[in-house]
Amino acid sequence: MANQDRSVVLPASTSSPSSRLLPTPTILQAGERQLTLSSPVCMGILNITPDSFSDGAELARSDRSEFRFDRDKVLFKAAQMVRDGALILDVGGESTRPGASPVPVDEELDRTIPVLEILRAEFDVLLSIDTSTPEVMSAALAAGAGLVNDVRALTCAGAMQVVAEAQAAPAVCLMHMQGQPVSMQETFSYGSVVDEVFSFLKQRLADTEQAGVERSRVLVDPGFGFGKSVEHNYELLRRLAEFHELGAPILVGVSRKSMIGAVTGRSVDRRLSGSIAATSLALQAGAHIIRTHDVAETVDAIKVYQACRSAG
Repeated sequence: MANQDRSVVLPASTSSPSSRLLPTPTILQAGERQLTLSSPVCMGILNITPDSFSDGAELARSDRSEFRFDRDKVLFKAAQMVRDGALILDVGGESTRPGASPVPVDEELDRTIPVLEILRAEFDVLLSIDTSTPEVMSAALAAGAGLVNDVRALTCAGAMQVVAEAQAAPAVCLMHMQGQPVSMQETFSYGSVVDEVFSFLKQRLADTEQAGVERSRVLVDPGFGFGKSVEHNYELLRRLAEFHELGAPILVGVSRKSMIGAVTGRSVDRRLSGSIAATSLALQAGAHIIRTHDVAETVDAIKVYQACRSAG
């Protein structure tokens, strides 16, 4: 596909350029829940892994040689995120950082399902399962998850069927990734990254709809950092508003990623300011959900954006 800037049709009822970038009020249907996305919302990250790039082993028990999550640490972290304003908690049991190896299904189940059960009992928020594995999706939905956040966009065998046929009628986030985590930062290649990511997501939206998943249940994520160079990531961020043409809410995850470190020179634990700067640009382009490790600061950025959007 040739490189092309798309003209995004935005509501005419608003007066300022920045406010026109957020599409008309949107409802995400996630099982019995309806999440209002007329204002951006925050998704807090809970990685139940020993090797995630930013917070690996943070929620592990310290008295065991093998990885096991610590219930008190999970509850403390989740409670803090909810107090800080997260409306979604995203639970993952397999690291998808560059170079990460796959996790056996049984191990991913052991990491995530007990956590989802704990969270369901304690918090009245939308729970998300970050997985590409059909068996984990099914178990997570039974444990209370209402959103499937899939970095492989339901391309694994059986994944589409799980989401389409689940009695819980979950929401799903379709993300773009070129390659697989173990080698994705070594093998990527694009003609036009924006056009190719756009085309992929457009096709996956059509595929999910054909499989019986209502459009009201589907989000898209351009996949910052997944099989893309630093330049590719910033080109996607610069042209993010074009993805509104897909007609689905947009989730953005830039928190602490290497695209931030590459331009700031900061280590993972010092990328908050850069992450908030990138988040602010995504908000200005109309992102609906911001996935983050740093909920309080991200919610503050959303509040400032909303105040600016409402002014005048």
